[in-house]
Amino acid sequence: MLASALLAGAATAASADSIPGMRGHDHTGITVPDMAQAVSFFTDVVGCQKAMSFGPFADDKGTFMQDVLGVDPKAVIEEITLMRCNFGSNIELFKYTAPDQKDLTPKNSDIGGFHIAFYVDDVAAAKAYLEGKGVKTRMGPIPVEQGPAAGQTILYFQAPWGLQLEAISYPKGMAYEKDAKTVLWSPKDPAK
Repeated sequence: MLASALLAGAATAASADSIPGMRGHDHTGITVPDMAQAVSFFTDVVGCQKAMSFGPFADDKGTFMQDVLGVDPKAVIEEITLMRCNFGSNIELFKYTAPDQKDLTPKNSDIGGFHIAFYVDDVAAAKAYLEGKGVKTRMGPIPVEQGPAAGQTILYFQAPWGLQLEAISYPKGMAYEKDAKTVLWSPKDPAK
């Protein structure tokens, strides 16, 4: 009885709070300047597939857009397109117009800056492919040889409108996994 109570207490202490029923990352939303260009880039270059498009959404008389999305009440979502990217989560593309819309392209170091990483089997082959498509790539491939991320190879690249992206591979895993209680989800082994 005491052993089962201790085990139950240990299991509770080890688990983290979470949103009830949370199962994982569904999608990342990105506002783009040109929907056709963005869809073309994600399908013709990255290899995602368009799943659906819908819109527009606006509220000419009220504050629905502000209340639901935290944007200017007169903002308009002209179109939303969802992309399926193989075994990873989805990408949701937004084409907005708004009276207070800013045209910023954040660097990875900026607060609010971000990137999307795609797992690939061979980062060098990904770089050659991207450059053959006229995509701007950064230095690399860069193999990570020390620390908890040892085993990764990475390469950053950019969409035509400046969105930061990354190609990453770790075919033999990463060093941290050896002693980790929790391992990161990976599209190379989605059930792990």
